[in-house]
Amino acid sequence: MNSLLIQQVRPFIDGQLQASQSVMINAGQLILAPQDSQIPTGIKVINAQDSWLLPGAIDLCARIPEPGFTQKGSVQSELKAAAAGGITQVCSQPDSKPVTDSAAVIQLLLDKADAAQGAQLLPLGAMTPGLEGDQIANMVSLIEAGAIALSNARQPIKDSYVLRRLMEYAATYDITLVLAANDAALAADGHMHEGAMATRLGLNGIPAIAETVALAQILLLAEAIGTRIHITQISCAESVDMLHQAKQRGVAISADTCLSNLLFTDQMVMGYDSQYHVQPPLRSETDRQALLNAVKAGELAICSNHSPHEIAAKKAPFADSAAGMSTFDGFASQVFSLIDQADLTLADLVQATSLLPGKILGREQDLNSDGALNAYLYQPQQASELTHQSLLSSGHNHPFINQTLAGKVMATWCNGQCVYQDQYLCDA
Repeated sequence: MNSLLIQQVRPFIDGQLQASQSVMINAGQLILAPQDSQIPTGIKVINAQDSWLLPGAIDLCARIPEPGFTQKGSVQSELKAAAAGGITQVCSQPDSKPVTDSAAVIQLLLDKADAAQGAQLLPLGAMTPGLEGDQIANMVSLIEAGAIALSNARQPIKDSYVLRRLMEYAATYDITLVLAANDAALAADGHMHEGAMATRLGLNGIPAIAETVALAQILLLAEAIGTRIHITQISCAESVDMLHQAKQRGVAISADTCLSNLLFTDQMVMGYDSQYHVQPPLRSETDRQALLNAVKAGELAICSNHSPHEIAAKKAPFADSAAGMSTFDGFASQVFSLIDQADLTLADLVQATSLLPGKILGREQDLNSDGALNAYLYQPQQASELTHQSLLSSGHNHPFINQTLAGKVMATWCNGQCVYQDQYLCDA
């Protein structure tokens, strides 16, 4: 499907959906309103029935279990699922087994991703060997091997001295650090948001200050050193205020929040439902509204925080179950449910899932750019049925399993190549 004429499609350009028109995809590039002379003989033609052509989502935080945890998923299964959800690029966390702290592991992941022919993998290298948090990894060699940035996942850095040295090293070589604000000592053995619901259920809580104390340290060091920092998985209102104030002071930072923290609150844990055991935890409605407002203001990107697990990993009691939620399948439909709830607009969501992440990574994601196409065709009138049989991800810990979501991705193009197409388009 490299050459295709799509009729009655509404492309998202200049911040809004355009009127229904014909577009052509030829040699991996999008041609808007093609002239008859531009259309090759025998080109495939489909009627999109007022579907939307949207910039591909760039996921700034996800977990690809391979290598080491293949019972939870493979590079192939997860990148295929990401593409089917409208995601064209995936930044994978470095906490695989072995950890992505060597050029060899980075190359292994990239080779597997090339063979998968799904979304593009943008691996994060490990800031510290083994994610132990006490020494500096060979950052330059990891970037040269293909890492998009460096991270320590949610593993703690030994102390502020080590974090300062890591930032200074990264600043010297103009390397971006992706940091999760999490004070492990304050988070202790918590499993959900510290609040009335945790008290009611008798579960150990994770206070908001476990995030804000760590965030304050990161922001102060970043301001002093000038390192390019991206804060991932912001979850509470106080963090939003701190980020806003830091930006007003001129600190060069960016940040994202998890889709789950925009969709759910700690009230979902009622009944000890382990599907909602996630890190960072689901917090209060006040926190959710603050995160939504920051997305509207263009200050937060939205990441999937995709963490696939096998069914058995979630069958344990809440506190003993594996933390994480599988979100690649139906990702676009989950995101657009925020429009149905009147929480966000389409422009907000395209900005937060595509354009802002592209800006953070220095990648052009607009449909009117001259580069290879990164986009997905979304039909808002179709439905996505999520069952254990329909999931492309190996992770069966999906919050909407056995439910039907409004809207469906019909096709996805990554770097000019069609990496997913719905059966409807195969039959067209």
